[in-house]
Amino acid sequence: MDGPSRSVEDVFKDYKSRRAGLIKALTTDVREFYRQCDPEKENLCLYGYPNESWEVNLPSEEVPPELPEPVLGINFSRDGMLEEDWLKLVAVHSDSWLIALAFYFGLRFGFDKNDRRRLFNMINGLPSIYEVVSGKKEAQEVSSVTNNGNSKNKRENITRATREQVSQDDVDEEEEGDDEDEHKDALCGACGMNNTSDQFWICCDICERWFHGKCVKITPAKAQHIKQYKCPGCSNKKARAH
Repeated sequence: MDGPSRSVEDVFKDYKSRRAGLIKALTTDVREFYRQCDPEKENLCLYGYPNESWEVNLPSEEVPPELPEPVLGINFSRDGMLEEDWLKLVAVHSDSWLIALAFYFGLRFGFDKNDRRRLFNMINGLPSIYEVVSGKKEAQEVSSVTNNGNSKNKRENITRATREQVSQDDVDEEEEGDDEDEHKDALCGACGMNNTSDQFWICCDICERWFHGKCVKITPAKAQHIKQYKCPGCSNKKARAH
């Protein structure tokens, strides 16, 4: 990442490449990764590199380091935990390191608020390393629901939960476009973000604000059975009124 100026796409490419290397260490190369994390050695870190490789090594001796460093001492907890739990722990810290590194580059290259938001949205569009290692590929599952070629499912991902489930013959492509336009620029009432359109959204029938399903813990399947959706804020208002 050398050079006086880099784009959001450049930083995201660096993020993806390092992420690929870390995922490789924790999945396909896991036996070799496990072997290298010898608890008898000094504090060790897991590094991912822009060429999609990985390395277990000692932390940088430079203080402060040139770049944000991964968590150190991952080898010390290897034998004190179940292997599955240990790998998940390393995955969580690897996610944290990658985000810290990406935003370090963003600040270094002068990204403004909109650039940083776009970078985060691009990162958030990928499953985290933790999701990959633990099998919880939420982002991919949502994407597959949206892009499975079934127009009824597409409509369910962008329409309000108050509408009853309709048959595929009743789905009109023009109406889909209208619904997509309705919330393409909307901000989630819970997290304040507008993420990629392949995420499931739901609209409150009281305040008419849009929410990411995951922010209000509503899945596409659960939404099918909701006749009138009230967001947490509107539900709390009704409770206080009584």
